[in-house]
Amino acid sequence: MSIFMEFSEEKVAQLDDLIAVYGTKDGGLIPLLEKAQNLLGYLPESVQQRISDKTDISPNRVNGVVTFYSFFTMEARARHRVQLCLGTACYVKGADKIEEKIQTDYNVKMGESTKDGRFTFEKARCVGACGLAPVMIIDEKVFGKVKLDEVDDILNQYK
Repeated sequence: MSIFMEFSEEKVAQLDDLIAVYGTKDGGLIPLLEKAQNLLGYLPESVQQRISDKTDISPNRVNGVVTFYSFFTMEARARHRVQLCLGTACYVKGADKIEEKIQTDYNVKMGESTKDGRFTFEKARCVGACGLAPVMIIDEKVFGKVKLDEVDDILNQYK
């Protein structure tokens, strides 16, 4: 699929500007991919191919970076990204119950988006905030010491 069918010409032009700035720098691939994902929301194969074509970085290398790092995604996400830490401290403090509640009440599996396009539900391995366990991150806001009966109130802030 052509990149022009997925994104507006304006977005493609902005992507090309990012490629021009970061695509020729040593170590510029990861910052380029981060900025491209911030611009477009995700990094489908068409975007990866465009980056490869314009930078002479092999498509395998671009895809390898995208698939290696968990913060990159090749799938379109919903309006809000909900990450639930399932590291040891969070799990022991009840993150597994929160996971079950979200999956059941919002009819969404880990790694998927709700049908209404409101949330993408993702697992985080460890966010380094063990003293706040269990931790849930929505977009970039951290919620600590989340209790099961607070989950709906927290998610209802994001309509």
